Parts: sequence; C-alpha cells; structure tokens
Amino acid sequence: MVMLLLESMLTCPHCQHQQVETMPTDACQFFYECPACHTLLRPLVGDCCVFCSYGTVPCPPIQAGKGCCP
Repeated sequence: MVMLLLESMLTCPHCQHQQVETMPTDACQFFYECPACHTLLRPLVGDCCVFCSYGTVPCPPIQAGKGCCP
C-alpha cells in the first residue's frame, strides 16, 4: 500500500506567497486563487493540476503512479 501525502505547499509565481493546502483525492484542482495577490493559477503545460505545477508535493494520482487525473 502506497502512503500518499495529502498536503502540499503552493508557491505563487507572481508574489511568492506560500500556503499549505490539502489536496483533493477524488479530483484534480485546475485553478487556485492566491490568497495574497488574488492571481488565478492554472497548471503549466504538461502538468495535470496546480499542485503538480506550483506545489512541493505532486497530486495523489501522480504519487500513486497512476498518471494524470482523469
């Protein structure tokens, strides 16, 4: 059984604000609004979610080796 990490620290590329967030296990998070500068973050090209693009830990499906979210 794979132990999944469910918290990731997101870093806003615009203002560098960092915030620890809990990742959903049943869906991808495509959008995230920075609580500091209110920039709406979207995944970078090739990434499936904002956690894979801006987080310290990739999303649960990537951690489990199942590929991107459906």
